[in-house]
Amino acid sequence: MTDSKFAKLVAAIALAALFAPGAALAGDAAAGKQTFNMFCSSCHGATGKGDGPVGAVLNPPPRDLAKGEFKFDTDGDGKTGTDADLMNVISNGAGKYGGSQQMAPWGGSLSEADRQNVIAFIRALKP
Repeated sequence: MTDSKFAKLVAAIALAALFAPGAALAGDAAAGKQTFNMFCSSCHGATGKGDGPVGAVLNPPPRDLAKGEFKFDTDGDGKTGTDADLMNVISNGAGKYGGSQQMAPWGGSLSEADRQNVIAFIRALKP
C-alpha cells in the first residue's frame, strides 16, 4: 500500500471514529480467526493468551487478549479498549500509543474488513 493510500485509510478511520466514537465495528469472528491465525498467533498464540512461539521470547510479553483487558484510549473518548481503540492499535501498532514497539502496525497489510474481523475474533476470546 502506498503512503498516500495509507494516509487516506487512516483519515477515513479517524473520520469514522469522530462521527461515531462509541460505535462497534461490524466484523466476522470466523473470518477474523483465520486472519488472526495467519498474522497474530505467532505472538499472541492461537487462543490469544500471549503464548505464541515468538511471544515466548518477547519482553514485554504480548498482551493476553482473552482477558479482554485493554489499556489504550487511542481516540480520547475516555474509554479504554473500545473497538475504535483496538482498530487504531492494530492499524498503527501499540508503540504509537505508548505500548510496546514490538506490536507491529498492520494497517498497511490488512484491509479494514480484515482488521474488523480480527477485532470480532478478539472479542469472542473473552469467556
